[in-house]
Amino acid sequence: VQLQASGGGLVQAGDSLRLSCAASRRTFTNNALAWFRQTPGKEREFVAAVDWSGGTTSYTDAVKGRFTISRNKGANTVYLQMNSLQPEDTAVYFCAVDRRAVYSGSIQSWGQGTLVTVSS
Repeated sequence: VQLQASGGGLVQAGDSLRLSCAASRRTFTNNALAWFRQTPGKEREFVAAVDWSGGTTSYTDAVKGRFTISRNKGANTVYLQMNSLQPEDTAVYFCAVDRRAVYSGSIQSWGQGTLVTVSS
């Protein structure tokens, strides 16, 4: 599965961004999908996940109430709507395909990262 992420950029604190990740060559209709982020010198961390149906989502505490993950099965795309961005959200964001229908943390495929920079 080839995953293409987009939507990153430079914004100011309080602004919003919407990340997208589209798959080519194969669909991931039956897989949970997730977003992770990573800053220099730190491990990649979980941000949000959505199950195969789009009906169940989960978030790390740091983004609850500000970020929303969703998926469009027809477009084979997963999104991350990020509101009220803060400087601590600055990171490279990666989309991921889970091996299971419900998020398990066992990642099958990674997308390339997209950089989000939030200035204060």
